[in-house]
Amino acid sequence: MADTIFSRIIRGEIPARIVHDDDICLGFHDVAPQAPVHILVIPKHVIPSLAAVTEPDGPLLGHLLVVATKLARSLGLAEGYRLVINCGRDGGQTVDHLHVHLLGGRAMGWPPG
Repeated sequence: MADTIFSRIIRGEIPARIVHDDDICLGFHDVAPQAPVHILVIPKHVIPSLAAVTEPDGPLLGHLLVVATKLARSLGLAEGYRLVINCGRDGGQTVDHLHVHLLGGRAMGWPPG
């Protein structure tokens, strides 16, 4: 497994406020939240970025979105939420491990960035 902060969280070397854990992915609170609710959903199988995704990764990506949606429901985000996947440095990606941001608890502006 690549040695990123996320892989270290998966291995239990760095503590995290985990809200979801299954065989495929992990969900936890972001340490630098950009909204009242800011959860990261990451695959346990390391994919460096969305740009590295291939056809066989389709079920994994679907699972990440389903988990994010379930978390949004369980966290009371009935008024809405935003899912974000940053890709590459210019896209705002800071950790080379694919991850979905679940943001909510406030109205989101548009355009986002």
